[in-house]
Amino acid sequence: MYIERTIEQTVKKLSFEFPVIVLTGARQVGKSTMLQMIKEENMNYVTLDDLDVRNLAVNDPKYFLEQYSYPLLIDEIQHAANLLPYIKMIVDEKSLKNLKNNEPTKPLFWLTGSQQFNVMKNISESLAGRVGVLSLYSLSLSEITCRASSPFSPKIAELKKKNISQTLDSKQIFERIYRGGMPKIVVQAVDRNNYFSSYLNTYIERDVRQLLNVGKTLEFYNFMQYIAVRTAQEVNYNSIAGDIGIDSKTVKNWLSILEASGIIYLLQPYYSNLPNRIIKSPKLYFMDTGLCSYLAKYPDAQTLEVGALGGAIFETFVVSEIIKNLTSHGIDPRMCLYYYRDKEQKEIDLIYVEGDTLYPVEIKKGVSPSNPDKNFDVLEKYSKDVATGIVLCMSKSLQPINKNCWLVPIEYI
Repeated sequence: MYIERTIEQTVKKLSFEFPVIVLTGARQVGKSTMLQMIKEENMNYVTLDDLDVRNLAVNDPKYFLEQYSYPLLIDEIQHAANLLPYIKMIVDEKSLKNLKNNEPTKPLFWLTGSQQFNVMKNISESLAGRVGVLSLYSLSLSEITCRASSPFSPKIAELKKKNISQTLDSKQIFERIYRGGMPKIVVQAVDRNNYFSSYLNTYIERDVRQLLNVGKTLEFYNFMQYIAVRTAQEVNYNSIAGDIGIDSKTVKNWLSILEASGIIYLLQPYYSNLPNRIIKSPKLYFMDTGLCSYLAKYPDAQTLEVGALGGAIFETFVVSEIIKNLTSHGIDPRMCLYYYRDKEQKEIDLIYVEGDTLYPVEIKKGVSPSNPDKNFDVLEKYSKDVATGIVLCMSKSLQPINKNCWLVPIEYI
């Protein structure tokens, strides 16, 4: 069974704006499967995971592109980045022809990559202005439940337009959190523990070792376990370094590997014109809560819900759902999504920025949290409008707490 992905329409739309589309994301989140499901019949497909094919692409890129003619879907482009200058020549030649004949842009190349760090470095150098870049993560709650998705907005008027007929209870939510959204677990119902064990082995041995020549694979695995139990926390590089016996530069490098691989997301603080009073470290979130809870060694969903990580993993789930939603609709979360914490320890989980308006967002594991908007007034010191805030929680319905804050079920993401 194939689960339709929200990003499909975004890919199709961008394909008629850019001749090259690049889809990045972690291993096994469904990049190649999704593109093969939606591509036109005349688009050819080739994967560079095939060593014979990769050998040809690396050693004779021009002949490779003659053999596999465009429009062409190339899977795992990071294995043969030397193809990119030749792709650029084809794109420029075709674009000039389209211009002369007054023809619209048509898709020429769709590329996937599991190592965003290497992929984007080469693409920014070779295909600037010619490429639309998108990111895909594991399945979202709306995708798993086959619910139509619109771009996330904290505006009450927009939330009221959503037709949410059913919400999940806490047990159902934590079952989703515990299993995560990797397609093989959701669709094929493979054994969760065996899957993640194999997944991590492949990821560390292939991607991590290659990406930054990390030789200490066991230490890197231990590092992933360490940060898993610190999801939804601010990153303190020196503290992490001291706890696990590596230097802070290595911590930054290893986090950059995980971020570039789509494993984690680093949420930046909002500080605008008041930088001296605001905490500037990013907050770390795992993008698949199943992987996070596996690394944290929780045996089941019930233990996870009542355990020390319960609140943090719920926050991680909500933040990852918002990021999945935004990226699937072609919106860069780095341009609109932040968190707030000042040196007086006042914190707001998320700030959604739209123009000159700030939307405060709290995330609470509960049905009717008490006084969740207590810190919203700290935003009044900014020379921006502060809109009605929301609390994403396990509430059964969209409802106001007061004139400044509404409870919002997480299904509204």
